[in-house]
Amino acid sequence: MAPHLETRAQERVAADLSAVVGQLMRRMRAASPLGELTPSQRSVLSRLDTGGPATTAALARAELIRPQSMRAILAALEERGLIERTPHPTDGRQIDVSVTEEGLRAIAAVRQAKQSWLLEAIATRLDADERRTLAEATALLRRLVEE
Repeated sequence: MAPHLETRAQERVAADLSAVVGQLMRRMRAASPLGELTPSQRSVLSRLDTGGPATTAALARAELIRPQSMRAILAALEERGLIERTPHPTDGRQIDVSVTEEGLRAIAAVRQAKQSWLLEAIATRLDADERRTLAEATALLRRLVEE
């Protein structure tokens, strides 16, 4: 294949992959019971679950948003009882944010709903050969996102 045709083919694959991944994420979000939470709110809850307590500034940096935007996200989550604020253990000037038991239950329900939807879709829409191909593609996708 000519180099310019190969480049165009790779560009098409990249564009198609990006579109399909976006659609997959939207479908999985729609399957979860916390549809009223924004993607940013879900991301913060998940980050607090996996990374533990963090300050507003640290969360804003991790999510690549302004601290003011993070404060609005945290206020909405706190209002629903999904997070709590506590004094930082070593710096009395700072406040740590952590996920509550209710927040942990919410995250677990979201993850379970997404997993159930995806398992059902794979089982009912793909045949055995397609499921093997998907497993191989998943390994390739994992390599793409590894740093």
